[in-house]
Amino acid sequence: MSTPSRLYWYTITPLDILMFRDAKPFTPGERAWAGGDVFPPSGHTIAGAMSALLNRKKEEAYELKGPFLCHEQTLYFPRPFNYVSAIPLVPLDWDDDNPLKSQMVCDDSKPRPLVKPFSAPKTGDEDDDEKQSVDYLPYAVICDFVKDGKIAPDSWNAGVEQPWDIETRSHNALEPGTRQVKEADGYFVEKAIRLRDGWSLAIAIDQDIPTPVTLRLGGEGHRAILERCDSLKDRWEALQHQSEDNQQSSDPALAYLVTPGIFERIRERKTPSNSSRNIAMCRAYPWEWKPNNLVSVATDKPIPISCRIQDKDQKHSIPAPQVFAAPPGSVYYLKKPQSLYPNDPRAKQGKALEKAKRLMKLGYSELLWIPYKPFEVYGG
Repeated sequence: MSTPSRLYWYTITPLDILMFRDAKPFTPGERAWAGGDVFPPSGHTIAGAMSALLNRKKEEAYELKGPFLCHEQTLYFPRPFNYVSAIPLVPLDWDDDNPLKSQMVCDDSKPRPLVKPFSAPKTGDEDDDEKQSVDYLPYAVICDFVKDGKIAPDSWNAGVEQPWDIETRSHNALEPGTRQVKEADGYFVEKAIRLRDGWSLAIAIDQDIPTPVTLRLGGEGHRAILERCDSLKDRWEALQHQSEDNQQSSDPALAYLVTPGIFERIRERKTPSNSSRNIAMCRAYPWEWKPNNLVSVATDKPIPISCRIQDKDQKHSIPAPQVFAAPPGSVYYLKKPQSLYPNDPRAKQGKALEKAKRLMKLGYSELLWIPYKPFEVYGG
């Protein structure tokens, strides 16, 4: 759906390092590593920071887009995982010239394997060809990708490596009167993120906030400056409108994930005592996309998302079970576009649908729809 006009765009520029701990419980002395290196931060983290800034209690009430990376008022998006160097991968079933198509035995209930197009030029050095020096691509490149279904080889020159550094910081506490580290609570290590000069995070939120203003973001509440950036709105809406036009087609399409995708379903499982219990299961692609439409998936390792919920008395925030999200940059090949569960007007009403809609309002599972083009269109 299009970004509603009531959403306002902002940049968040850190004044210091940022810390985002992973979903594992931590107590000094019990676990040496206190933090993960998940970045950009999750929608839950952004909503928590905005709740503290605006003195709001229910983060679910927000509607968010992002966060995205931003440099000089230009949005940057994760590199699509369906590219190896500058060559787009193709589902084996769609590569008619590939001799493997008639030889490989595949499980029809699973996404099909991805291969380089058989007609793609051979580089002669496959190891170098596999290396990726670009992690993020600017708005103009992604805009052409959404419009034309391709990324021109020279467009990769506009990409950048991850624009942040990870700093490891150790903490020691000594026994009084000695030079020995305490056995309990004496040593732990934290990872911190330092965003490089000129870079910021970009978000859209359904709140008109007077700026500039300082907010606290991440572990230990390090400070960042929130500033209005209206120029991002028109660019994002142009991207969304083109994506929506592509979604109306009945032709093969790509779904390009630009924020972490939380695809969770509750499944009943038998216990050793032969009773049953409900278990939340996450996977790299939407459960509602069945093999008769979903052809293949290009993705990477999952991202752990930690969030918090209210306790039974609705007085305190407590850790919630973690979920594992498909990473931004994942690309899905479909025979024709298909809505996600929260956006499907035919979806069954209930708690599961309400939860899925809340997650989408926190910025998760944002897809851009792209027309699929055979490799010949790319110019070889």
